[in-house]
Amino acid sequence: LSDRNTQLSAEESAMIYEIVHRRYKNASTIYCSQFAPAGWHQRIAEATLADAIVDRIVYDSYPIEIKSLGDTPSMREKYGLHD
Repeated sequence: LSDRNTQLSAEESAMIYEIVHRRYKNASTIYCSQFAPAGWHQRIAEATLADAIVDRIVYDSYPIEIKSLGDTPSMREKYGLHD
């Protein structure tokens, strides 16, 4: 979901739900997103799956937010890895 206006399709939502559901309460999982958790629900097309996915990820989680470095160049730019 690199485009801020993009939603997961029904198929993508179902696949993510399967992964989250199978690991929920069974294994530690690290979730990374460029979007704040408050915006996750609206990016999942299926409302019922969105509820289930977000509930399972957010409940018992330990969020770590990494803030932007502002005007500092990205690591890609810093090390010449940009396209």
